[in-house]
Amino acid sequence: MVRVGDRMVLYSIYGDEDGLPALSFGGTPSTRWKRPDAVAAIESSGLRVATPDRPGYGGSTRQPGRTVASVVEDAVAVADALGWGRFAVTGGSGGGPHALACAALLPERVTRCAVIGSNAPPIVDGPEPTEEEELADPRRNRTSWLAVHGDLRPGLEETTRAIMAAVEAGGPEIPPQPGAEPGPPAREDAAAMARLDATFVTSHDGWLDDHLAFAAPWGFELGDIKVPVSLWHGSADERAGKYVDILAAAMPHAERKYYVGGHIPPANAYRELLRWLTLS
Repeated sequence: MVRVGDRMVLYSIYGDEDGLPALSFGGTPSTRWKRPDAVAAIESSGLRVATPDRPGYGGSTRQPGRTVASVVEDAVAVADALGWGRFAVTGGSGGGPHALACAALLPERVTRCAVIGSNAPPIVDGPEPTEEEELADPRRNRTSWLAVHGDLRPGLEETTRAIMAAVEAGGPEIPPQPGAEPGPPAREDAAAMARLDATFVTSHDGWLDDHLAFAAPWGFELGDIKVPVSLWHGSADERAGKYVDILAAAMPHAERKYYVGGHIPPANAYRELLRWLTLS
């Protein structure tokens, strides 16, 4: 735990004590606790990975009005507490914009930036987007529009009820990869249930504030990023592929990385992403 002003930022550490430093930003929603398959990949990667909880998640103090760029202050605090001068950054899904913020605003400290299934700045002007508009361009999505023009919290609560009902009915912790069998019932694994509870049940504040931040100006320009960037997405994740098109157009130097799978990367893809972060 580190203090940033009057806030507490909680984080976990994984991997080799002497490994190359990296900060990993979780999705929206998620917490600092990695699943066993991710921990195993990190432990074999040669990296030392810190996973901070953004404000409102996992016990980190809420920060109303935070922007995507606000994460940089927390990233610096964690890195300084660990004695890291230089470090890589990565982020999955809603963690992607936060990793990109560090790459843009900390060019003297960030070595590489890998994002997977990341979203791009949304378009929130005009009337509520239709389903057809969202399918054509994911920047025109109802979630971001509601963050500006409505109230997201009832929808987050409804999503939570659906997810936890499926878990109680015997569902796995995460959806299976396309074509794969579901994992074991999460309700039979105390650690899995703890992760699910922390992510979906304990508080929706971090989840809500992430979406509010995505829908507001991010606080940096994607085109200002100069450090090496890789943009990853799965073959079955059409929405993320469209976001990659947008991000790549804004960052012509970024590498596009494609893997077979869905929004949550399979172990082999995650290992490859971690390996990319170690390249000089």
